[in-house]
Amino acid sequence: MLPPYTLGQTIDRIVREEWGRILASITKTLGDIQLAEDSLQDAVEAALKDWHTNGLPRSPAAWLITAARRKAIDRLRRTARFASKQPELAYLIALDNQTADDLPDPDEIADKRLEMIFTCCHPSLAQKTQVALTLRTIGGLTTDEIAQAFLDAPSAMAQLLVRAKNKIKLANIPYIVPGKDAIPERLRGVLATIYLIFNEGYAASSGADLTRVDLSDEAIRLARIMVHLMPDETEAAGLLALMLLHDSRRLARVDQAGAMIALEHQSRSLWDKSKIAEGTRLLKTALRRQQVGPYQVQASISALHVEAPDWNATDWPQIAALYNLLFEMQPSPVVAINHAMAISYAGTVADALIMLDEIAREHDISTYKAYHVARADLLHRSGDLGAARHSLTQAISLTENTVERAFLKEKLRAYHV
Repeated sequence: MLPPYTLGQTIDRIVREEWGRILASITKTLGDIQLAEDSLQDAVEAALKDWHTNGLPRSPAAWLITAARRKAIDRLRRTARFASKQPELAYLIALDNQTADDLPDPDEIADKRLEMIFTCCHPSLAQKTQVALTLRTIGGLTTDEIAQAFLDAPSAMAQLLVRAKNKIKLANIPYIVPGKDAIPERLRGVLATIYLIFNEGYAASSGADLTRVDLSDEAIRLARIMVHLMPDETEAAGLLALMLLHDSRRLARVDQAGAMIALEHQSRSLWDKSKIAEGTRLLKTALRRQQVGPYQVQASISALHVEAPDWNATDWPQIAALYNLLFEMQPSPVVAINHAMAISYAGTVADALIMLDEIAREHDISTYKAYHVARADLLHRSGDLGAARHSLTQAISLTENTVERAFLKEKLRAYHV
C-alpha cells in the first residue's frame, strides 16, 4: 500500500497521462464535455479513496474509465434528463460490463482524442477559446495553467471554458473529424493548440520539474496524426519538425541534479540525433513545396541551432533574418523579443536594447517574464549590472516553475560578482 502522499503523486501522474484519452472516450459517448469532465473528476476522487485501501489496480487507466462511466450513470440518473439520455445510459451500462482487456486499443482512443480536438477547434469558437478548451480537455492542463499561458486571470479563464462547453452543447457540434473540405478552416486552431500543449510540456509554467514529458510527447503524437491525416499540409509538417527539433535537446536541458542548463552551455552530444534527423527531413520536404508558414520558419530557426557544432558557430545573421520574416507573418511581442535577442548576437547589444524599449512602448510587458529575462541578459552584457539585476528580479517574481526560478536566482547571484 502506498502512503497517502505518494499515492496522491501517483494519481496526479496517471491523471496527467490519461486525462485526454479517458475524457475523449467518455465525451464521445455522452455528447457533453462538462458531464464527462465532472464524471472523470468524480472518478479521480474515488480513486484516491479506493486505491489507498486496495492498492493500485493492474490498469489504473481502465479503472478510471470504468469508474468515470459509472459516475456518469449516477449523474444522469440524478437529473431530469434521465429519460432523454436512455440510449447513452444503455450504452454506458453495457460498457460497464467490459473488462480491462476489452477496452479500445490505443489507436482507437487516439482517434477519439483527435475528434475532440477538431470539436474544440470548431470555427464557431474564437481561436483563444479553441486553444484553451483543448488544452483543458486533451492536454489535461488546469485552469490556472491555461490562464498563465494566456496571461489571464484564472477566474476569467474558468468563465471562458464554461461558456465554450455550453456553446458546443447548445449548438450540438458533433464530435467527429470533419471532412477534408472543412479541415483547412480549422487547421490554424488545431496546430496552435498542439503547439501550446507542447510548450507547456517543454517549459512547464509551474511545478517542481522543468519539463512535463507527458505533454510534450502527447503534442508530438497529435502532430504525427495531423501529418498522417494531411500529408500535403506543409504547416502540419512544419509544426512536427519544430517540436522534434526542440525536443531533441530535452536531456541536455538539465544536469544530473535537475538544474536547468542554458542553450549556450548544453552538451550537444546529448541531443537526440534521431529526432534531429527526422525533424530536418520533415522540414526540408515541407520547404520544397514552397508554401512557407510560421511553423516552418520557426523550425528553420531551430534547425540552425541544432546544426551548429557549438554556440559560437551559430548562424545568428540568418536566425535574425528568419525572425524578421516570422514577425512579418506573426507580429507579436514574443517574436519581437526573440528577434531582438538574435540581433544582439548578429548585430549589437545596443540595437537589441532599442528594440526591447520599442516593444515596451507598444505592449504591456509588465507581467511578461521572457521580456525581463531578455532585458536582464542584454543589460548584463552591456555592463549595466544594476539595471540587469533589477530586470532579473522582476523576472524571478513572475516565475512559478521551481527549476527555472532556481536557475534565475543563480544567475542573479552571478550578476553581483
